[in-house]
Amino acid sequence: MFVAIGQADRQARFDDAAMLLGAELTAGSVYRLLAEQDGRLFGDDYFADLFTRSRLGRPTTPARVVATVMLLQAYEGLSDREACDRLAFDLRWKAAAGLPVAAGSFHPTVLVGMRNRLRGSDRPRRLFEDVNTVARSAGLLRGRRRVLDSTPLLDAVATQDTVTQLRAAIRVLLSAAGQAGELELAAAVRAALTRDDDYATVGKPPCDWDDKAARDALVDTLVRDADAALAVLQGRGLTGALAEAAEVLALVAGQDVEAGEDGMFRIAWRVARDRVISTVDTQARHGHKSRARTFDGYKAHLAVDPDDELITNLAVTPANAADRDVIEDLLDEPATVTDSDGGDRGDDGDGGGRAATTDPEPVTVFGDSAYADGATLDKLADAGHQVFAKVPPVRNPNGYSKDQFVIDPHAGTATCPARHTTPIRTRSNGGGQARFAPWCADCPLRAACTTSRSGRVISIHPHEARLQQAKAAQRDPAWQQTYRATRPTVERKIAHFTRRAWGGRHARCRGQARILTDVITRAGAVNLAHLAARGLRFTPTGWAIA
Repeated sequence: MFVAIGQADRQARFDDAAMLLGAELTAGSVYRLLAEQDGRLFGDDYFADLFTRSRLGRPTTPARVVATVMLLQAYEGLSDREACDRLAFDLRWKAAAGLPVAAGSFHPTVLVGMRNRLRGSDRPRRLFEDVNTVARSAGLLRGRRRVLDSTPLLDAVATQDTVTQLRAAIRVLLSAAGQAGELELAAAVRAALTRDDDYATVGKPPCDWDDKAARDALVDTLVRDADAALAVLQGRGLTGALAEAAEVLALVAGQDVEAGEDGMFRIAWRVARDRVISTVDTQARHGHKSRARTFDGYKAHLAVDPDDELITNLAVTPANAADRDVIEDLLDEPATVTDSDGGDRGDDGDGGGRAATTDPEPVTVFGDSAYADGATLDKLADAGHQVFAKVPPVRNPNGYSKDQFVIDPHAGTATCPARHTTPIRTRSNGGGQARFAPWCADCPLRAACTTSRSGRVISIHPHEARLQQAKAAQRDPAWQQTYRATRPTVERKIAHFTRRAWGGRHARCRGQARILTDVITRAGAVNLAHLAARGLRFTPTGWAIA
């Protein structure tokens, strides 16, 4: 399979799937667009850089076929085997890949190998970036507005409880030591273990789960075995999988348990801030979409151009990461470069579609309250961006909220609803407090303001000036109209992105890097389908929209 350079057969054949189907390929479908592009998107050398160091050469499967299958697989939400079956038996897939009707498929491991090579290449996002390069060539993505949001991406593993994680981590450590040839180390670890358990099988150990004392004893012995194994590893220069297994064991041995006054280890009545939820995928985390909605796995973060409804950038984080953590990554995207003759130069001229990168230009950013904390607003404003994001109200169950006070950070004063003004006492972090105690005792509004005997106190945020500016802006009807008209765009695009559950809502694989590869391909397929629906075609002057 890996002995020759695969090239697409561009000789017209009477049994070409595209010629056979003809008008039966739905106009505006991604299948018809891929069939008509005739190798312009994915030339024979599209993946050539991935095999420069390969001793076995490049695969005989043409780059156009592999790239087409990868995009259609992401578009339809299929496994590798299902995608290869589609290529073998679905005429639409054959037409899109430029194959004759009688052409066969390839082995699913070709897709696995291609994704692995893409991840390690200089351009791991090419399937997504080059679709956007075509969009720019067709005159799209010229606007400077971006809508940001995230969506849960459920992991591909089962969430494990503390007992399962402890036992699995010890088992993985012993297995990694054996596979690394560290037989003496594995023997030393086994000698330090005290439980009557060979740690060779998966799952929970036997226990009377209705007996609290039995459960506590099991947790205690597992933690002591974990500590004993880590003591054996102390001071050893571990590398590779063995080092990773030791790190996971150390994490799970300390995140959910605590020692009682009697010295016995028990499961703690708390949840660790960055708790590992599975030893199978140690990067997955617990997440909260809202206070009522929880999920396990990752988040897919999207930036969308609301004018053209195309995804402009994306990122993947563990589920417990804040949306604001990746805002710079989402806004850092290739910029369109214009030649002196006015033409759009979206690639480097070699046909590979490499996007020209420059310093990101300021944009207008739309987002929900997850992007409206003071530090993020200040950071975006300092970078020159205009922000449309709703600052959440500050609620007070005992009376007037903070938003009903007039705060002037520049003058250093705060005024209460009864129109009493007091100076703000600043702190070293830039924040402060405004105390209204001198007026609260005789204030007629006290019952509606506070229940504190010492009077009302208002906390001043370190970024209070920016927050007050944002709150004042969002009270403007024009601001509200712009926000309502623009913000829903990202929700529609997320609906397109998650339309197929596998690869969109549910991860197909484990680990943040592998999931990101899938998400990148999915975003490229979603954008390509949108371009097809808008009538993207190749003309004598280049790519154009109908």
